[in-house]
Amino acid sequence: QLEKSSTPTSKRTKQPTSNQQHQSRRMSADSSSDARVYTVEEAWDEFPASVQAGRTSNPIRKIVDRLKPPKDASRKLISLSIGDPTKYGNLRTHHSVISALVLSVHSNGFNGYPHSCGYPESRSAVAQYASHPTSPLTEDDVIITSGCSGALEMCFSGLANEGDNVLLPNPGFSLYQTICDSRGIQIRSYRLLPEKGWEADLSHMESLIDGKTRAILVNNPSNPCGSVYSREHLQAIVDLAERYHLPIIADEIYADMVFDEKTRPFVPVASLTKTAPVLAVGGLAKRFLVPGWRVGWILIHDKNGCFQKVKAGLIALSTLILGANSLVQSILPTILHETPQEFFRDTMELLYSNTVFLYSRLQEITGLNPIMPDGAMYLMFGIDVKAFKGIEDDVDFSRQLLEEQSLVVLPGEVFGMRFFARLVVCAPMKVLSEACDRIAEFCAAHSNPSYEG
Repeated sequence: QLEKSSTPTSKRTKQPTSNQQHQSRRMSADSSSDARVYTVEEAWDEFPASVQAGRTSNPIRKIVDRLKPPKDASRKLISLSIGDPTKYGNLRTHHSVISALVLSVHSNGFNGYPHSCGYPESRSAVAQYASHPTSPLTEDDVIITSGCSGALEMCFSGLANEGDNVLLPNPGFSLYQTICDSRGIQIRSYRLLPEKGWEADLSHMESLIDGKTRAILVNNPSNPCGSVYSREHLQAIVDLAERYHLPIIADEIYADMVFDEKTRPFVPVASLTKTAPVLAVGGLAKRFLVPGWRVGWILIHDKNGCFQKVKAGLIALSTLILGANSLVQSILPTILHETPQEFFRDTMELLYSNTVFLYSRLQEITGLNPIMPDGAMYLMFGIDVKAFKGIEDDVDFSRQLLEEQSLVVLPGEVFGMRFFARLVVCAPMKVLSEACDRIAEFCAAHSNPSYEG
């Protein structure tokens, strides 16, 4: 028998929310079934989102949505905020990469579903590309993912349960927090020291470890800092992980993107340990200048044989999306091993030239303290708010800079570092020069004449 819908009465002192009504109606189903049958006349309640959806939020969106460009801007908007090297068209992937993809499309051989972990030939190509004499890989150690962000999501999900914690760098890539918050994984942020080229504060890192810590994440080269860690510093982090038997998630999406291979080369974390398991993530997005192609990977380094269950778990997680882009991963054997080295060299020379220019220009501006990067495609600069009138913090600096100069930079709060801001260094020199002119003009307009910094 259908239940009659109840009629609200004005005598009630407090009305339940629609979600509470929805849940109570579900709970009031008759004893013979868990499902409630409704009359045609009963209105639909607002359906609640899942707990996971409700706690998923990107810190960048929270802050960037508060940065509104002026509606009557007389200047063209310049954005140095998004980590997409292709945004301005001056950085393009090599023509051989495009040719390989076109051939794959016309072959009609890769239109179906690949294995959820990737084509064997593609995994083998990645293994060969990423192997190191002290940390060799086979195709069985590789999982192809939907971008490096997909690889990170799988690593966090494969290692930590709700209520566990992971150690993350501060400042750090905001997606780490988004993924962990979504899954109920607690984050513990270890300090990076700007005065030491953004090295990790190892004492602080160690103080955060407890019985529920499941991994240490190391991002090298770094977003947002552009830092490249020395072998000695990475070894110190590895030694700490080994003492506490903690796995390392190595975010190496900017692998080999360094300005000077002789003085500060890229060193894979996995090459420095004989015992600690490492999940290294990478992909095509940055080095090959194809962030929209969405192919990344997880490299499973298990020298001690303690990651068999984790490996099986990652393989299971890979089945959630039934594999990454089939066409792009089909050309991995070609582009990973046949793209000319001159292409990578030219890209890094341009990024280095742009970085030196930005660093030197920002150094000239009172109240700003740029920190010279060693790689990747970002530059962080400190903001001494005492040098300016009417600017409270980095978010206020970024907001007013956009409103007055139509220039977008990301405030450091996005990455967990107040009183800093991040620039992307990929734009053409003409754009960067105009951006520096606008920053200088903005800072001059807000200068504090009594500042003695």
